[in-house]
Amino acid sequence: MHLTLKTEATKPAAGNVLQQQGRFDVFVRRYNHERPHQALDMHTPASQYRPSARPYRGLDELEYPFHDWTAVITTCGRICYQRRKINVSQVFAGQKVGVKQTDDHLWLVTFMDYDLGYFDDETCRLEPIDNPFGPKLLPMSPE
Repeated sequence: MHLTLKTEATKPAAGNVLQQQGRFDVFVRRYNHERPHQALDMHTPASQYRPSARPYRGLDELEYPFHDWTAVITTCGRICYQRRKINVSQVFAGQKVGVKQTDDHLWLVTFMDYDLGYFDDETCRLEPIDNPFGPKLLPMSPE
């Protein structure tokens, strides 16, 4: 699909962004409504599409009942603690995180089920945990 998109819609590039978007729109319409696909038994994707019977209702409100408090990440990617700012990440802007004290002056910051890192309330610097979203691999068992 990507090679077809590149060939049909970007070579050569359009003169401006609006013209390029027009080429993409034509490609999407043709790809989904006119062009038969071998993987779909020579039908078009639009002819095979059926909307889901289950409506998407979004995620439940995030709650952290086992944490000491909940913070909302600011638009600049921080949480506020006793009038001090702790940088987390702008990726989480507007999201709730749980904050739990784990030791004297040491706090754990959690998003959903993922521990993001720890901050010391004296330095207010978040030390991230190694990629909390990476694969969770179990150690190999000895033979």
